[in-house]
Parts: sequence; structure tokens; C-alpha cells
Amino acid sequence: MKKTILTVAVCAALSLWGCGNPQSVTVTVTNPLDAGRAGEMVEVSIAKIYQQLNLPDTAQIVIYDEKAQEVPYQRTYDDQLIFPVSVGANVSVRYTIQQGTPSAVTTVVYGRSYPERLDDIAWENDRAAYRVYGPSLQKKGEQAYGYDVFTKSVANLVVEDRYAMELDTAVWARINALRKIGKKREADELVNKISYHVDHGNGMDCYAVGPTLGGGTSALMSDSVIVYPYCYKTYEILDNGPLRFTLRLAFNPLTVKNDSNVIETRVIQLDEGSQLNKTTVTYTNLSQPTPVAGGIVIHAANADGYAYNAEDGYIAYADPTTEPQSDNGIVYIGAVFPDSAVRTKVQFFDEPVGDALGHVLGICTYQPDTDFIYYWGSGWSKYGFKTEADWTEYLKTFARQVRHPLQVTIE
Repeated sequence: MKKTILTVAVCAALSLWGCGNPQSVTVTVTNPLDAGRAGEMVEVSIAKIYQQLNLPDTAQIVIYDEKAQEVPYQRTYDDQLIFPVSVGANVSVRYTIQQGTPSAVTTVVYGRSYPERLDDIAWENDRAAYRVYGPSLQKKGEQAYGYDVFTKSVANLVVEDRYAMELDTAVWARINALRKIGKKREADELVNKISYHVDHGNGMDCYAVGPTLGGGTSALMSDSVIVYPYCYKTYEILDNGPLRFTLRLAFNPLTVKNDSNVIETRVIQLDEGSQLNKTTVTYTNLSQPTPVAGGIVIHAANADGYAYNAEDGYIAYADPTTEPQSDNGIVYIGAVFPDSAVRTKVQFFDEPVGDALGHVLGICTYQPDTDFIYYWGSGWSKYGFKTEADWTEYLKTFARQVRHPLQVTIE
């Protein structure tokens, strides 16, 4: 009798400690749209998952879809668990999370600072690559306010190799030696072999930024005049793959009307499979509501190549590249705005700035102490987007999705 009572007591204690752990957690993802969605990233709270599983946050977990196929995931800096989902039109799908050893995940999203190239920060995913310019470039006096675009035509990571080739000191020593003895043709041929301005089979840098918003940069507008941000002051890489890259940039103080110490902070996030970067912008020390725009530069070689639609939530431009006469294709640039009150328009300069004529803009109202969230990015005619119609359809679909987000519940 005593043995039976003791056994029951031990089992009860063990149940309280761990025997009662649930075997799994179910994450239900519902698509409210009448069109299917594939590869979209969802987020769930890490703390909630581990609490539901009654596990320490150091325990390993695995995620399975409804076909019992393992799904890759990433833990992010802000304590979210992210993973890609595929959901049909107007349906729900369930993903199962349980304790286990996950398979290795191939890194498809990566970026870093390149102090060896004037403090560039460049990043990429399996679809596109991007760059922001840094303090060393600003010190040289070059004006390059906006985001730069590197085209890609392959899914694997390529930017690191591009910089390594472009900045190879041994090759540049040979180039300079050839130039010194008058062998310009041989020197130029060697430059072309290492330059990331030449497509070596995986894409290139053929986009011009200059003193503009470039490929989708945001800026406050004071009395309809763009208050250009300059190169970032400080940076922090918050996530670096395998599925998401997140970068925080802080900028030097701006003067906006009566506010002389307005400091901009951007958090830029690029996920696997997406052409667009989610960007969250905040301005401290801004005392009144102010228009804020996401903008794309318009170049003279395609003065009418822009499109915009406030109702559908996007702006777009078909950029003819830095050498329109070459076989560099078309770089498609776009921005998407979740805010249904966005206003869209074209604003030309009083006079051209080099070959830049102005911008196509999406304008929202920034309220002090809030976030301005929008998306910007690119596609290429040599990698998935044959026409401008293909690109604008992508942007319209993307805008519908961010305005009607997937609904996620945890059981």
C-alpha cells in the first residue's frame, strides 16, 4: 500500500515538472485573400512557442508542414521565429512545432559592411542585392543619398565575390603598371575582368544613384521640398541569415522647419524570396506631422518609364541602366505602401541633375513618435521579369498581401 502511494506521488511530481509537456504546438496560418501565397515569411513569438512546449529557450525545435516536410526557420534579433509558408486562396494551413534537431539551413540572405570600399554596406537574398553608402564616401564629397541596386541572375550569394574581385589589390597593381607604360587597352581589359560593373554571369552594378533618392529611399518633405538624408552615421547588423537580413542605420541630425535636431533611424529587413525590403523609419525630435516619401529616381534615358497607383499602393520605374546602349537589360525599381492614405505623384527637378530628371514618389504623413513602414526593392529583366507589366503586377500583388496580412494563431 505504501509503495503504491509513493509511486503515485512521484508520478504526480514528475507530471508537474515535465511529464505533462505537450508534444507539439500547432501554428495555423490563414490567408484572407482570394489568391494563393507562396514563400511568404510569417513570425511567431519565440517565448510563446517555448512556453507552450514547456521547454527552455535553449532547446532545439523543428517545424513541419501538413505533409510532414521539415520547414526551415530562423530566430531573429527581436525574439521572433520566422519561417516561409505556402497558403492557398481563402484557406488555412497548419504547421507543427516540436522539440527536435533541425536540419541545416542553407544561407540565402547575407550582408556586411565593406570598410575597404568607403564604408559600403551591401546585402542580398536569392532574388536581388542592395547597397547603402557610408561615411567615408561622404567625406570624399560625393553626393549619393539613395539606395543602390546590384542586379542578380542566380539564387546563390554573389556580392562577397564581387567586392573581392573589384578590390583585388594585386590586380590593380598590374592595371596601374600597364597604364604607367602606356598599355591602356591591356589595362582596360583587365579592369573589365574584375569590375562588378560588368556582368560575369550572375548580374552586375549598372544602376545610377547620384544626388537623388535612388532605388527607393525615404525622406521627409518640407513644403514639398525633399529633405535629403546623407550617408548613414552608424550601423548595426541585427540579423544575418539564413532567411532574413536586418540592418539598423542611424543618420546625422537634420533641420526640418523649426526642428534642428531631427534624427532618422531606419531598420531595413530583407527576407528570402522577396524582391522588396521592409523598412521601418522613425524620426526623433520631430515636433509636427510632416509628409514623408519613398522615392525612385527618373533618368533621362527613360523619362516616361514610371508608373504609380495610390489605390493599389505602389510606385514603379523601369530604369534603362547606366549604359542603355549596352545589353544590360532593364532594372525594375518599385516601392509599396501599406498606408491606404498614400499619395502618389511625379515630381521633376527645376533643372536636370546630371541625367536625373526627378522622382516618382509615394507620400504619406509621418506622425511624431510613430513608425513609417514601407517596402522598396528591385527586379531585373534578366531574372524573372520580362516586361514592365510583370513588375507592376508583382508590386500590386505584394501591396495586396501587406494590406491583408496572413493571420497567425498558436494552439
